[in-house]
Amino acid sequence: MTLTMTTRTLRKSILAALLLAAATFAANTAPVSAAPAGNCTYYSSPSKTTVVGQFGKDCCNNNIAWGTRTSYYTCSSACFICYPPPR
Repeated sequence: MTLTMTTRTLRKSILAALLLAAATFAANTAPVSAAPAGNCTYYSSPSKTTVVGQFGKDCCNNNIAWGTRTSYYTCSSACFICYPPPR
């Protein structure tokens, strides 16, 4: 009886170690979120002269999502300008 319990405990320990290894691997290889927090303006180059996209919210709490996300951006907690809808 002791041998069966030892085998069962060993199996559970091995399973726990494998699950821990899998979780560690998944956490270390998961992609980093590409979307920074806040309202972000994206540019075509490091000089940040040509805007190619904006993502976030305007001051009227409307979603702003247009253009392309690049690795050249600036983000702010301030809202984008709220333009009234056309009449």
